[in-house]
Amino acid sequence: MSGFCVAGWCPDAWRPMAAGDGLLLRIKPRLARLSRDAAQAVSALAVQHGNGLIDVSRRGNLQLRGLDHAGWQAALADLLALGLVDADPLAEARRNLLVAPGWRDGDDTQRIAQALLARLDELPALPAKAGFVIDAGAAPVLLAEPGDFRVERGRHGGLILRAAGRAHGVALAPGAEVDGLIALARWFVQSGGQGRMARHHAPLPAWAARQDLPAALAPAWRPGPCALGMVHGAPFGRVAAPVLDAALAEPGAQALRITPWRLLVVEGAGGDAVPGLIADPADPLLRVEACPGAPACPQAHVPTRDLAIALAPHVRGTLHVSGCAKGCACTRATDLVLTGRADGRFDLARDAAAGAPPCQAPLTAQQVLDQFASCPSAELPNAPCL
Repeated sequence: MSGFCVAGWCPDAWRPMAAGDGLLLRIKPRLARLSRDAAQAVSALAVQHGNGLIDVSRRGNLQLRGLDHAGWQAALADLLALGLVDADPLAEARRNLLVAPGWRDGDDTQRIAQALLARLDELPALPAKAGFVIDAGAAPVLLAEPGDFRVERGRHGGLILRAAGRAHGVALAPGAEVDGLIALARWFVQSGGQGRMARHHAPLPAWAARQDLPAALAPAWRPGPCALGMVHGAPFGRVAAPVLDAALAEPGAQALRITPWRLLVVEGAGGDAVPGLIADPADPLLRVEACPGAPACPQAHVPTRDLAIALAPHVRGTLHVSGCAKGCACTRATDLVLTGRADGRFDLARDAAAGAPPCQAPLTAQQVLDQFASCPSAELPNAPCL
């Protein structure tokens, strides 16, 4: 068994991360999909070995929370028996792959993702957080999601290979997609890349430095019926095991797909709402991001989610409540962001990410609530700084 993952690294099943509520174990479903039986088994493991809470990550993964050392070892053994974790810890660590969740059997996304998974041993040793994105549907859906080495639908209708942080990519011949991804990853390492591709400013090799742009972003997914089944929102990306069990018990349910948008898709299910999940596409919680906060995260300075729930109806745009300046729940700028401070109060900023210079500070949670509650939502977030 491997040791615990230190904070700031990416945990997986072999290397859990210590959190304030116990160990956090990450499961990486292949192509972000679990059969109904496998999803029910994961739910059972969350109750048997953890605290019954399951997180939905921005990489299309699931995380079991609240495990102790014995529970982690038992859960790992069960996941290995289920075939949900690679027996080789290095192979499991390499399997950082985000796919467009709407893929269908035999389409480009599935074809390329499966081909890449079969060739992971050809990759160089990459930084722990480095990842691949396969966004090869009719139109991209993952342009705003982090990932270093990307295959996307291009504006010309074909597929392109693009390095994160670069606006343009290079057109790919059919069947050459995985060769291109591996070549780009090797160049990254050989050119001194040590963190994320978006922060690696070495000039791209001539073969990759072309002028092909991704196609326009497809409309955002929302809760409700879809071609695959039923889309459910998970508030703040968390679902209790009994709630997940209820969703999987819906008539016709066949499988579970995990998206990077805090949405879960139950394949084959009808349009029924499930208590504990979001079915209304207008629910204000869909516009709000919040990390677990204190005490669940040892790095968070403040509780976050109760405050976020209270603020959601008062904010017209997007809101991020972060327990510290790391901003793990949302790395993008939001209309309003509250960043927890070491003194237990908050910094407020607009059109910014967590940790940005505040337009007002310091604020207690009650002061934030009082000011937001006194301002009609129609005036937020475009009103002058509070």
